[in-house]
Amino acid sequence: MLSFVVPCFNERANITKVIAEIDAAAADAGVSNYEIVVVDDCSTDDTREVVRSVCAQRSGVELVCNEINLGFGGAYKAGIAYAGGAYVMMIPGDNSWPKEGIARILRRAGEADIVIPYSVNPEARTFTRLIISRAFTWLINTLFGLKVPYFNGTVLHKTELLRSITIRTNSFAYQAEALVKLIRGGASYVTVPVIVVERTDGTSSALQTKNVVQVAQCLALLLIDVYLRRPSIHPNNQSV
Repeated sequence: MLSFVVPCFNERANITKVIAEIDAAAADAGVSNYEIVVVDDCSTDDTREVVRSVCAQRSGVELVCNEINLGFGGAYKAGIAYAGGAYVMMIPGDNSWPKEGIARILRRAGEADIVIPYSVNPEARTFTRLIISRAFTWLINTLFGLKVPYFNGTVLHKTELLRSITIRTNSFAYQAEALVKLIRGGASYVTVPVIVVERTDGTSSALQTKNVVQVAQCLALLLIDVYLRRPSIHPNNQSV
């Protein structure tokens, strides 16, 4: 079975669209055995009620409600803890990843320990987000000796392998922390070009000051973990 983890905060206008995109992508990729784990991170709108309504109408959708707001990374980790699939894939609740891109990732499942998507239509993002994303990717690759094209997408992991590491941060850098630890620890990966879209409802909180500070703190701790607390590993990774 495959688990889709969908972190949400105030996504009442998007969540049913996201579930529909996942269903369509799974059908396109020939994936029939899957669950959708929606993690509500203390939304102040009626996101929970919308998801509960979906759960009442169909099977395969589960709702996890955080008691306190944990942030995007914290919501992701709550979903990973709940997931029952052999593979797990994060899908953001803002409906920014169309079914075509999700399906392309699903078709590569099993080729490596990790399937990493990257955007081939940068014009879909605002100029500011594009520059920050590219700078972040360059910084992580430079600091940790990697050649990963993107660290913030809908990555597909082997669940058991992902659970073998500790993701400290609850910030938007959670996926970067996971990928650095796993890849430098010897995990194999393939990369997949996909198309993304800008969210049409609501606003992103990724560039808020507190989130930027949390990302910086995550990188500082990650440097300590990688270079001081364990020996450096230079695995024979697979990238396509």
